[in-house]
Amino acid sequence: MTPSRSNPEIDEYGYRRVDNITSAILNTYQESIGDQVTKDEIFFYVYGLLHDPVYRKTYAADLKKMGQHIPTTESRVRFEQFAAAGRALADLHVGYEDVEPYPVDVQLKPGADPADRETWRVSKLKWAKKKESGTGKSVDDVTKLIYNTKVTITGIPEEAERYMLGSRSALAWIIDRYQVKTDKASGIVNDPNEWCDEHDAPRYIVDLITKVTTVAVETMKIVDGLAESG
Repeated sequence: MTPSRSNPEIDEYGYRRVDNITSAILNTYQESIGDQVTKDEIFFYVYGLLHDPVYRKTYAADLKKMGQHIPTTESRVRFEQFAAAGRALADLHVGYEDVEPYPVDVQLKPGADPADRETWRVSKLKWAKKKESGTGKSVDDVTKLIYNTKVTITGIPEEAERYMLGSRSALAWIIDRYQVKTDKASGIVNDPNEWCDEHDAPRYIVDLITKVTTVAVETMKIVDGLAESG
């Protein structure tokens, strides 16, 4: 299928791109802070705002039970700060697989062969444990991840645990998702190792952990910068 002559926005597959930012919203922002505002800038402004600690605290109750309230800023400077932060965050989050891996320490037990596919197989990732200062309780050590019986990942910065995806951190999300699970109802086994095998990428999960660590750390740098400039 070729693009429609009557509607050049339709691509060769018959799809048409639709902006999530309406013309009415664009007009509102242009009236507030200037005609030079674009729809893309508004999108990134909103994305940045949704990561702002002050905003999240102010609207914490609303964010749990209804659509987000997005205040229209009257400050061009503040709008540009959020838009720039939102663009940087979007680049990080969309391109997470292309970021530089965080320099964690991937430790192999003596005798483990890094060239052996079995060395990198996962069953259930888990945090190491440590004694909590003061109470002596055993708590998660979020700087040390037990990958399997042969591999341990250390040197994860505590800062990475601050980047939350809903109720858990980005790394905790990987721990939950990248494990072998069997659905009780159907008996279907979900095994992330199969994807690694199919793509001849035995270290994929390890590499993903290092990259998500980078995303988490860099995200919090941007988020903290928003709080400091507020």
